[in-house]
Amino acid sequence: MPENTFPGILSTVGNTPLVAFERLLPDLGSRVFGKIERFNPGGSVKDRSALGMMLAAIRSGAVEPGRSVVVESSSGNLAVGLAQICRYFGLRFICVVDGKTTGQNLSILKAYGAEVEVVTERDRVTGEFLPVRLRRVRELVDRTPGAYWPNQYASPLNPKAHETTMREIEEALDGKVDFLFCSVSTFGTLRGCRDHIRARGLDTTIVAVDAMGSAIFGLEPTQRLIPGHGASVVPPLMDTTAADEVVHVSDLECVTACRRLVAREAVLAGGSSGATVAALWKVKHLIPEGSNCVLVLPDGGDRYLDTIYSDTWVNDNFGDVSHLWKG
Repeated sequence: MPENTFPGILSTVGNTPLVAFERLLPDLGSRVFGKIERFNPGGSVKDRSALGMMLAAIRSGAVEPGRSVVVESSSGNLAVGLAQICRYFGLRFICVVDGKTTGQNLSILKAYGAEVEVVTERDRVTGEFLPVRLRRVRELVDRTPGAYWPNQYASPLNPKAHETTMREIEEALDGKVDFLFCSVSTFGTLRGCRDHIRARGLDTTIVAVDAMGSAIFGLEPTQRLIPGHGASVVPPLMDTTAADEVVHVSDLECVTACRRLVAREAVLAGGSSGATVAALWKVKHLIPEGSNCVLVLPDGGDRYLDTIYSDTWVNDNFGDVSHLWKG
């Protein structure tokens, strides 16, 4: 194989760039870096989880190309990663998404040939879609011959895949990672990074960034607007000892931070990426001068053009709040 080429698209998962943000908080007195996960081939950090889970299943024989049917629940990004992998290996893929999944993600799934089921009914208790999505996945698995559920919410292969994320960050900064800001949903990324930090004995403060109205860290679950940030049920992978600090971020704070990031750094980021920026903004007074702060940015903003980056959508949901990022 010629030098500087890759053996198939899936070999490009990982090794995403760590970018210095010099304009985001110029008066902070510390360095801020963004781990830009949109550079994965499926466009998000979830490509790491999807590939780790699927390769293990194929190698173990739990999934057989041409015979097995992969079934999963996702708010969008993991679905895209799985859709690409299933297309590569010739696997049928059924994905259960919901009404918050962006139109761009739905179009990408269909382009890869995935079979998409959209849940439109919210759970009566939480007002959220996830419990309904999970019930639908179980129904599909029970009735579909050869069905395989990777189960990103409980599989230890999910966090295992993200040990590489933290390893890449550590190597890029020669081991000096003082603060890691990571948004949570399935808890895979944060837990995987935590496992690497502990194994290497790094002196890193881990800041979990959760959504207001998310149940993960004990809040009463309420309806939320930003897909992939927070969860209406506590994920099985959740570990209360994994984070040193927890910061809760509202939908509006996500939107504001996304708009600030693109205005100051020309980085078009997704909602959970904006959440990490907002969290740093909220606790910046606690950051010792000279620290290295790393924000894991799970995906790009191109899948949020009709929501976070739509003035009409923002005005409909929050009113005229443009002064929050133009100041």
